[in-house]
Amino acid sequence: MCGRYYVDDETAREIERIIRIADEKVRQKPPVRVQAKDIHPTDIAPVLLADGERIGCRLQKWGLPGYDAGQVIFNARSETAAEKKSFREGVENRRLVVPATWFYEWNRAKEKNLFRRKDQKVLFMAGIYNRCQGEDRFVILTTAANASMEPVHDRMPLILEPEEISDWIFEREKAKRLLRKVPCLLERRTEFEQLTLF
Repeated sequence: MCGRYYVDDETAREIERIIRIADEKVRQKPPVRVQAKDIHPTDIAPVLLADGERIGCRLQKWGLPGYDAGQVIFNARSETAAEKKSFREGVENRRLVVPATWFYEWNRAKEKNLFRRKDQKVLFMAGIYNRCQGEDRFVILTTAANASMEPVHDRMPLILEPEEISDWIFEREKAKRLLRKVPCLLERRTEFEQLTLF
């Protein structure tokens, strides 16, 4: 699962670098300004998505309206999203990438754990978006936890490699295969971990 993530200045620079690689003309467009902060569901956050035939960056609200008043859906299971009415169109035609420096997950003891890549400063989470209530809103896709996540939670974000970003956004058939990928191993940090003594 992913209930909160963090974007820092280096991640913002990486977003700009990816866009520059995708389209040298992007420098003529007004830049999207990203501030370093924790991102919570219903916050506005930067996402990478199709801008015609190129990758662009936009600000979108994280989370779709839930079925009950005040409820927010901010994650969707990658294994079943294409079958669900709420997510089917997004999986088919509105895929995006959520850049983050790290994300947080809480274990059963309510201890906050930070997960980040060991080998790169930015991680890229697969997402989809829908138009609702007059605006585009996104969810992060999750998958079964890998070995680095299992001690904390049974779900984790579907993490893409940098070279998979374009395929995820533009290539429907390749994106369907990426829905089943096992994410890379992550580094876990926690401020405090409860030890059980026997």
